[in-house]
Amino acid sequence: MKIKQAVERVPGGLMVVPLLLGALLNTIDQMHIPGLMNMLKGLGVPETEEGYYEFLRIGGFSQELFKDGALVLIALFLFCAGSQMNLRVGGRALKKGVLLISSKYLTGLAVGLAFGYFFDPMSGILGLSTLAIIAAMTNGNGGMYAALTGQYGNRSDVGGVAILSLNDGPFFTLMSLGLLGSSFPVISFVAVLLPIGIGMLLGNLDKDIREFLRPGEILPVPFFAFALGAGMNLANFFNPSVVAAGLTIGLLTVFLTGSVGILVFKLFKEKSYIAPVAEASTAGNAAATPAAVAAAASVSAGAGMMTQADAAAFQNIANIATAQISIATLTTAILCPVAVIMVDRYQRKKGINGKREDLKMETDSKAEEKQAESLAN
Repeated sequence: MKIKQAVERVPGGLMVVPLLLGALLNTIDQMHIPGLMNMLKGLGVPETEEGYYEFLRIGGFSQELFKDGALVLIALFLFCAGSQMNLRVGGRALKKGVLLISSKYLTGLAVGLAFGYFFDPMSGILGLSTLAIIAAMTNGNGGMYAALTGQYGNRSDVGGVAILSLNDGPFFTLMSLGLLGSSFPVISFVAVLLPIGIGMLLGNLDKDIREFLRPGEILPVPFFAFALGAGMNLANFFNPSVVAAGLTIGLLTVFLTGSVGILVFKLFKEKSYIAPVAEASTAGNAAATPAAVAAAASVSAGAGMMTQADAAAFQNIANIATAQISIATLTTAILCPVAVIMVDRYQRKKGINGKREDLKMETDSKAEEKQAESLAN
């Protein structure tokens, strides 16, 4: 059987196919079909906290790998990717990360504030809110970014995820809405940077370690892609009250944050635009942001920093915003890889290979050679 070849014929197949398969199986799981649950119960599958039986939550190694293992597998991927970097690549990775997180955050913030200016910020057109827009558009899917840049980008693209980790969660949304009650999360940055840094140190100290870890740049990808998909529910697409709003946020995220990211990369003389398009997604954990914002608003109201009415408004829209962001997550999970593939094909037609780390230097060198030849003639 040619399973691997069939998967690779799908654009971005190593990422997309496992992710969609995981999402499909999780969707079936979340339907809680009585016959299937009775069979699982008979096999001794432990009951979930909600009182159900699910085949992706059977415990042991299976659940850790296929359901709960995304973060560990991504950490392994980053460790191995870091081992292939030198100090120069590490510097470029930090630069790209700063450019990506700045462009994505400012774009999402601008769209959210503009929406709140022209429409009702709590429940405007399509039932959208400023909260849902900012939460979805500023929080990128780090796992998807790592997978796509690992397959189509270069190592400094992958390394940029260390900076992008800062938008992993409700921090920027809380800051945008003026509800931030904690200090800058330095430890979150350190926690993501550490695997890359240790891998980079070992890879530069010992070439044998670097060669040993090289397969880890691609091997974990389909595994953590499946686990990411296992956290998504395709049934959300059958909820007409939130589908239009979620699709709108997803489309804005892919096209606006991706386009602005490309413009910023172009401004800073980067030749390949794989990274900004790979970051044009919505993270799955962004769906937890409305609840976090509602809790923060309640605390702020208790401390007299905002009125009880304003806090109640955030609490009232938390559920609908959560559903809208979930739709946006699924939408970008499909569109973002397609966009990366299209950009990659466009670049290759222009002679730009996004996987080459020395692309800028090589391009500049060729330009200088042509200029020298012209002067000589």
